[in-house]
Order: sequence, then C-alpha cells, then structure tokens
Amino acid sequence: MARTNSRNTRGVRRQARAQGTSRKVNSARRKGQSILGRVLGMLPFTEEQLQKAFTVLILGGALVGLAWLAQISGATALASDRFAHVASNAGYKLRAVNVRGTERMNEMLVHERAFGQRDLAMTRVDTDGLRAELLELPWVEDARVSRQLPDMLKVDIVERQPHAVLRRADRLMLIDPTGVELEPISRADAADYMLIEGPAAQGQVEALEVLLDAAPALKEKVKGAEWVGNRRWNLTFETGQRLALPQGEDRSAAALISFAQADGVHRLIGGEVASFDMRNPPRMYMHVPGRSQRQELSMQAKAEEEET
Repeated sequence: MARTNSRNTRGVRRQARAQGTSRKVNSARRKGQSILGRVLGMLPFTEEQLQKAFTVLILGGALVGLAWLAQISGATALASDRFAHVASNAGYKLRAVNVRGTERMNEMLVHERAFGQRDLAMTRVDTDGLRAELLELPWVEDARVSRQLPDMLKVDIVERQPHAVLRRADRLMLIDPTGVELEPISRADAADYMLIEGPAAQGQVEALEVLLDAAPALKEKVKGAEWVGNRRWNLTFETGQRLALPQGEDRSAAALISFAQADGVHRLIGGEVASFDMRNPPRMYMHVPGRSQRQELSMQAKAEEEET
C-alpha cells in the first residue's frame, strides 16, 4: 500500500512540474508577443500594410531565385534567341538606316557601322554599342541611335565644327575648336582657316581662342599662330606682319590689348612695319625692312591713358 502511494506521489510531482514548465513557456510566449506587439506598434505601418510588405518581399525573392535559375540553366538566352527568330520572321529585321545631321563628314562611314548589324532582328540590335562606335569617328561629337520598327535604325549625328588648320610635319589637318583632328586638308582649302603650328600647339588651341577673344578687333585679322618654345605665341596677320607676344596668359592678353589700342591710333597693321615685338611689355619693338637699325617705340600704358 505504501508503494502505491509513493508511485502516486511521484506522478503528481511530475505532472506539477510539467504544468509549471508549460505555464512558464506560455508566459514567455505571451511576454515575447507583447514585446513584438509593442515594437510593431511603434512602426508607422498598420498590421495589414506589414503583411502586404512581407508578401511582396517573399514573392520578389522567389522571382529573383527563378531568374537566377533560368540564367544558369541557359533558359534566358534560349528564350531571347527564340524571340529574336520569331521577330525576324515577322519582318522585324534591320534593313534600312536613316542618317541625319551629316553635312561635312562622309555619311557612308555611319552606314558601314550601322549595317554591320544587317540581318539582325531588331530586338538584337545593340543601339548603345553602335553609338559607342560612332563616337570614335573624328567628325562625330555626339550621336543618338534609336529603332524605328519594323526594320529601320534612326541615327542622329552632331558634327564637330571645323575651326583651324594644324600644320603637321607631313600634312595639314583640319581641327575643331578643342584641337581634335578631323581630316587632312589641301593647302588650297586650308587658306580659308587660321593656320596653327609649333610643337605641342594642338593642346593650346582652346587657350589661343581665349587669348584672341581679349582683342575682338584683331581676331579676324589673325591668319596664323605659332606656339614657340611651349610657352608663348607669335601671331601672323593677314597682311603677313608678325606680332611676338610674351609668355603667360595674363601678360600675353594684356600685350595683345595694348597692341590693339596702338593699332587703332597708329594703323600699325598694313603699314611698313614687318614685325612687332612685345615680349617685354609695355615696350614695343618694330622692325622696318630696309632700315639699318631697328626702331624702338616705347609705349607706357599710363601715358596712353593720359593722351586719350
């Protein structure tokens, strides 16, 4: 009888411990749910919005996973090839190229690169790749390529503007205002442009334009510019007269302005003086052919201002 009571007592104790553990677990769950509820309650979203967001995230992850599986299995490429084949059979195949904006450059250069994609389905034409190829052409400053279904490419070209002629050792090259070489040019055709020469002169084309802008009255009279010693300019006017300027952007601009003022008063361009030397401003040295000595004309900026 005592043994039976002992067994019952142990069973009751186990049951009590199990119930106590269950109560602790339930209490912890309720506490965790309460904390989670408070955290969610602090967010500026409703429970319904959160459920929708979680649903979108789950679906998005599933789609990314499926796309990845399709990519590694080759299904994407196969589908693309199949779609291109269907489009080509339906008449969506590159057959024509409409080029606009070409005035000076050879338009056939554009056609050659565009028709390199001939017989491709329009869905397979690489418009970005074609644009990159066109930008490598000397005359092309910018290009836009678009599809015009069912079978045409539209190509809009923005050409570079011819600005001057650069003298190379073996040829003359037409260049744009930034110094980019466009194409070789004959000596006869080069007469219509300013001639730029001298080692490293190509990299100074933009700086030369800024310098000439300082004296607009002289700009149209300048027909040649020589970059000397990689530090300064000699300018040649349409009359064949030459002006030597000092080095330095500010000093050369000031000297050119001073010369323009003197020309306005004394009509230096077109006169008997063959060359002007302003490398030591504000002094100007003038050389007159046939005279045994070079005459010196000293010009002081302050004196000029007082006279005017």
